[in-house]
Amino acid sequence: MSVLTESPSTVFRPPPDAFAPAPAEARGSERDDVRLLVASPDGIVHARFRALADHLRPGDVVVVNNSATVAGELDAVGPCGAAVLHLSTPLSDGTWVVEVRTAPDAARSVLDAAAGDAFTAGGATLTLREPYPRPGSSPSGRGNRLWRVGVAGDLPSVLARTGRPIAYGYLDRRYPLVAYQSVFSTVPGSAEMPSAGRPFTRTLVTALVSRGIAVAPITLHTGLSSQEAGEAPQPEWFSVSEATARLVNAVRAGGGRVVAVGTTVTRALESAVAGDRLEARTGWTERVVSPADPPRVVSGLVTGWHDPQTSHLLLVEAVAGAALTQAAYDAAVAESYLWHEFGDSALLLP
Repeated sequence: MSVLTESPSTVFRPPPDAFAPAPAEARGSERDDVRLLVASPDGIVHARFRALADHLRPGDVVVVNNSATVAGELDAVGPCGAAVLHLSTPLSDGTWVVEVRTAPDAARSVLDAAAGDAFTAGGATLTLREPYPRPGSSPSGRGNRLWRVGVAGDLPSVLARTGRPIAYGYLDRRYPLVAYQSVFSTVPGSAEMPSAGRPFTRTLVTALVSRGIAVAPITLHTGLSSQEAGEAPQPEWFSVSEATARLVNAVRAGGGRVVAVGTTVTRALESAVAGDRLEARTGWTERVVSPADPPRVVSGLVTGWHDPQTSHLLLVEAVAGAALTQAAYDAAVAESYLWHEFGDSALLLP
């Protein structure tokens, strides 16, 4: 796997109880009732996500990810007994990208697996071939997190029968696949939910459009977000349509802001830039958006809260700037905002 050559400058420590244990609906609320921290040069504002339109302007465009989450978690048995497999990406040669994690709740990555290790799951056998995307140790130096695996058996059928959404040990229980979809989810392919879009509702989308704020889709199929500190994001498949490219270019020409909903959208848009314009493009991206290679079309960001020293946080700093990012995270920690896929949100407008 690749190692980042930059480190985020934002310093914070999330409170130990800061992880959202369940979707908002399971906590007696609504999707768009999660908190929204708005950070701009004018300061910090605390709001609810349903008020997003109040903090944008007519002529802006909100770009969303229409990738739908698929069932990518399987129980398996390997050389050392029970394990959990997180299936990230099917590759063109029939192999898959997989992470091996500890049973029963996938709390930790297994870093001492070795090439040739075989895992059985529901009639399929997955054999580790080589580290992905290329041989090399993890940033921690303790082993390899992602593997390219060969598959014997009908893995899609196994996933359809016994697969479940990828989840981690901080959740209070398992939730169905529908909980991991957004109102934009139409193109199946994400291993993990593009979670920044989850708080949107049809009512909120209507409010945005009725105020002259455009909404446009891209597709980026997310890989696995359980990155180590210092690990670069893995290659991901994306598509930016001609219609979205035209709209984004028109908004920018008219002085509007391009607000990406999530790091996935930012990565897709910035992977389709030619000069200072967005163009239609489809393929695999290894783009790492960072302060050293900043965005050229994205000028605002809707996002969740990311762990320290991750590439996601580096992308946030690239969009918002180090000072505004630090101010937002300081306020989020002080006000006990909730982290991770079912947590609270931020709108960063540098």
